[in-house]
Amino acid sequence: MIYDALIVGAGPAGSTTALLLARAGWSVALVEKTPFPRRKVCGEFISAHTLSLLAGIGLDGIVACAGPEIREVAVYAGERMLAAPMPRADGLFAYGRALGRDRLDAALLEAARGAGATVYQPWRVHGYAPEGDRFVCTVSAPERSKRLELPSRVLIAAHGSWDSGPLEKGAKLEARKSRRTALSGFLAFKAHFTGATLARERMPLLAFAGGYGGLVSTDRGRVTFSCCIRRDALARCRAALPDVPAGEAVLAHVLATCRGAREALGGARRDESWLAAGPLRPGLRRLCGDGYFAVGNALGEAHPIVAEGISMAIQSAFLLCARLTAVPRTATTACWNAAARGYEAAYRAQFAPRIHAASVFAAISTRPRIAATAAGMLEAAPALLAFGARCAGKSAALRRAP
Repeated sequence: MIYDALIVGAGPAGSTTALLLARAGWSVALVEKTPFPRRKVCGEFISAHTLSLLAGIGLDGIVACAGPEIREVAVYAGERMLAAPMPRADGLFAYGRALGRDRLDAALLEAARGAGATVYQPWRVHGYAPEGDRFVCTVSAPERSKRLELPSRVLIAAHGSWDSGPLEKGAKLEARKSRRTALSGFLAFKAHFTGATLARERMPLLAFAGGYGGLVSTDRGRVTFSCCIRRDALARCRAALPDVPAGEAVLAHVLATCRGAREALGGARRDESWLAAGPLRPGLRRLCGDGYFAVGNALGEAHPIVAEGISMAIQSAFLLCARLTAVPRTATTACWNAAARGYEAAYRAQFAPRIHAASVFAAISTRPRIAATAAGMLEAAPALLAFGARCAGKSAALRRAP
C-alpha cells in the first residue's frame, strides 16, 4: 500500500495532522517510537483559540479534562510579584487552560486512529529515501528484527526539535546565525507538584539569574513547574548542590532567588520524577519542499517563556492540512512545492512575531539587572504585562491565509 501521507511523530502536531488528513479522506500512516501515555517536558498551557479549534473538530473531551481557566498573567522577578488580566480571546473559549501531556497526546492519537490513520507504535524510523514520485520510509518495531518499508506520496516531519532523528539532515536553522545564538544553549526541566498555593487562575513567569520558568494549574489538581536554564547557570546550581538531582538543584536556585516561586511551591510536594530535555533550538527553519513537510517544533520553535509550544504545534497542523488538502491527488512536484511555499508563508505570518518576541523576553528574563528594570516598568504600568501576553499570542486567532 502507498500511503498519501506518512507522519513521523505522534505529539500534538503529528496527531492533529493525521486526524485532519484522515478526515479529509487521505490514507495516513503515523509512526511514533514511544508508547503512550508518556510524560514530556512541556509547560502544558493551551491557548484559548487552540481549545476552540479542538472543540470545533469534536475533541471537547480534551477541554473537559484540562485545568482551570487561566485569567491572569503574572511576572515573579526577585521580590516583585506583578499580575494583570489575561487578554480575552474571541471564540468558543475566552481563556486558555493547561493539560498534562500524558493525557493530551494520548487523546489526540486516539482521535487520529479513530479517524482512520494507521498507527505504528512503538516503531522507530531509521531513514527515508525519495523514489520517483514517492518517499520510502524504513521503520521497525522493538520486537521485530526485520525492517519494514512504508511508501508514501508525502512525508511529514512532526518529531519536534529535541529529537530530530534521521529526518532533519540538511535542515537550515535560521536562528543559528542570529545574534540570539547564545540563547540556544538552554536545557529544560519540568515537574508536577501537589499542595502548591498558586492562585488557580494565574500563570506567572518566573525570572531568575541564568534562566526563566513558569507555573500553571493543570489537570488533576496539580501545578506544573517548568523552566529553562543556561548550561553555565546549571553548572553552578549543580556545584552548589552536588548530591541532589539536577532538577532539585535548579529548583533550589529558583526558590532562593524568586519570592513568588517560594510562596507558591515552598510547601508543595513533587509528584513523580523530574523530566529534563534539551538543548533548546529556538528559531524558524526551512524544511519544506518536494513533498517533504515539517510541522510543529520541527519547523519553528519559540522560547518556552511565552508558553505557546502546544498551541503553535496544533495550529501549524491546521495550516499545513489546509494547504495539503487543496492539492489534487495527481499532484506534481511543482504542486507540492507551491503548497510548501504557501504553507511556510502562512506559518511565518502566524508565528514569526511571537518567536521573535519570545527571544526578546528570554534575553530580558535571564539577566537580573535587566529583569529588575523591566519589572519596575511593569509595576509602574501594569497594562504592559497584558500587552506582552498579546505579543506572545495569547489572544491570537489562526489566520488561514498568508
